[in-house]
Amino acid sequence: MKYLLSWATLLLSLHVVAQTTPQPAYRAEQATQTLFTDITATAERVVAVGQHGTIVISEDAQQWQQAQSPVDVLLTSVFFIDNNQGWACGHDATILNTQDGGQSWQVQQFLPELDKPCLDITFMDAQQGIAVGAYGMYFVTEDGGQSWQKRFLDSLLFAEDRDYLNELKAEDPEGYESETASILPHFNRIATTSKGLYIVGEMGLIAHSSDGGQTWQREDEIYHGSFFDITEMADKLYVAGLRGNAFSYSEEEGWQQLMANEQATMNSIMTTADKQLYIFGNSAVIYHLDDASSMQLQSEQLSDGKAILNGVQFKGQLILATEAGIQSKEFN
Repeated sequence: MKYLLSWATLLLSLHVVAQTTPQPAYRAEQATQTLFTDITATAERVVAVGQHGTIVISEDAQQWQQAQSPVDVLLTSVFFIDNNQGWACGHDATILNTQDGGQSWQVQQFLPELDKPCLDITFMDAQQGIAVGAYGMYFVTEDGGQSWQKRFLDSLLFAEDRDYLNELKAEDPEGYESETASILPHFNRIATTSKGLYIVGEMGLIAHSSDGGQTWQREDEIYHGSFFDITEMADKLYVAGLRGNAFSYSEEEGWQQLMANEQATMNSIMTTADKQLYIFGNSAVIYHLDDASSMQLQSEQLSDGKAILNGVQFKGQLILATEAGIQSKEFN
């Protein structure tokens, strides 16, 4: 089957005229019928983010309310630490925070001069968080997002690039600053596992931190294409990326490729309490692994053919964030 260009690439390529101050999101009559890039669920509600700063929330996955969003830029990721406190990030290195379960949001960071999108955000607890994005964007906070500090992860450079930058730093400081802005690959996703933090991204990047993000080490390459998500299930790691490429890792077996009948690019992974794994992809493909010992992904394709960016299980439904809006289907 045909597959679309990766959504990470498309989202990075979207360009709008930079604003010096954020503008609030447009209030739409049918707010659930736009591009949504991420969705998450707390114990009480579902929250989804997407195009033009749109944020929608629902307590039953049937009736949806558009939240008060202070920005009109594309939002790409949303994360909650509990029922009330959450963060979202997106273009212009935007980071938002909510204290009321997603009904209203406040700007914590807005940096249009960077001309880079944040692509994912996570928190280890209510104070310590990390936001990652295009060209190695990496911001950390230790005060719940009241302040964010930029870091450059030179440990994830290839050896030749590190040597080049060290020479450039001594000879041409301005050139060094320019090079560090684009020499690292895109960081597409950051995830917390029992084995520590992981970042996945462009050019087969898999990076690991065992000290809460203070230091990072690049893992050996298993695939040269981009990865868009990483998660943990049943003592295994799973990564997914371009053209239906997915891998599992265990200490006993190392990295092994999962087999798939489709070649749709994989955008995100969802796991369930009963240890089932779902991967949401382009062209409305949903991959499914119902046995952690299996290496074969099953797949189904929804009739509308729209790319699925992420999904959550909520009150017996599978709620999907797609390029055409919020969708729901019976959860099997």
